[in-house]
Amino acid sequence: RLTRAARVLEQLTGQQPVYSKARYTLRSFGIRRNEKISVHVTVRGEKALEILERGLKVKEYELLQQNFSETGNFGFGINEHIDLGIKYDPTTGIYGMDFFVCLTRPGARVARRKVRQSRVGFAHKIKKEEAIQWFQDKFEGVVLAKAT
Repeated sequence: RLTRAARVLEQLTGQQPVYSKARYTLRSFGIRRNEKISVHVTVRGEKALEILERGLKVKEYELLQQNFSETGNFGFGINEHIDLGIKYDPTTGIYGMDFFVCLTRPGARVARRKVRQSRVGFAHKIKKEEAIQWFQDKFEGVVLAKAT
């Protein structure tokens, strides 16, 4: 089942997806430690914007206020991957997926680099309002206060 989901992601992005393993056993979920439980892919640049555009088209460019985090990231989910324009294949089935967007300003690398590492200042971090503004400017999106 996971390999079929990986095939869907590969069709969508053209990249090789990565499998994630469970950190510990959860009997209530029926998963064991180190068992492959999910598949994901990181996309950047123009391709990321194009895929995000297709995902937002499914959501009709409407996101909720709670989709945005305080640190300037946002995410949303779709129920069926065939809404993205991928042709339905009976051998693959239908998969839902989550989109997650991480926004950073140029210069955020100083927090992750090995040499002369330092902190990103508060003024340089992206806030929730700025992420919402970027979404509205870039995609002419609508941010709703509550789910209807």
